[in-house]
Amino acid sequence: MMHYQNIIDLFYPQGENDELRHILLTHSRSVAELAIKICKAHPELHADEDFVYAAAMLHDIGIVRCDAPGIHCHGTEHYLRHGVVGAQMLLEYSPDLGDYARVCARHTGTGLTEKSIREQNLPLPPQDLRPETIEEQIICYADKFFSKTHLDRQKTYEQALRSLERFGKDGLMVFKQWHELFA
Repeated sequence: MMHYQNIIDLFYPQGENDELRHILLTHSRSVAELAIKICKAHPELHADEDFVYAAAMLHDIGIVRCDAPGIHCHGTEHYLRHGVVGAQMLLEYSPDLGDYARVCARHTGTGLTEKSIREQNLPLPPQDLRPETIEEQIICYADKFFSKTHLDRQKTYEQALRSLERFGKDGLMVFKQWHELFA
């Protein structure tokens, strides 16, 4: 089984930035627990629960290298890059973590197309970054119900929809489809 905690401890050592570590762990645990509830409620999806939990715990590992002072991130990367940065970090740690790295890279919004990255001139590699596997989709969906600024609450479906409006109507359609599948 994947030892996600060892990776978290490597990049978020206790005593260095405990506020950020707390945000990462609390947010990731909330996402992981909702993702596991979805897996258990939908055995017909045949999602790998061990993978889902570990990948959900690692999906935001890249925030440590991003600039988002409001959540104690004091890195140099644009926050929108936290997924691709996290993917890089995991692959540098171990090339065997490719499936976990994919979850990191593909969880922004409901995923980003190469076309939308180019059209919006986003600071991301011009490639398709949409979740593909059922595990990637479950984690991406679950992530939309939790923010890193209000760790104590889960968003309603309506609140999650509103937070996705900035990603355009395509993202809203994807989220609605996932809601029909996972709720």
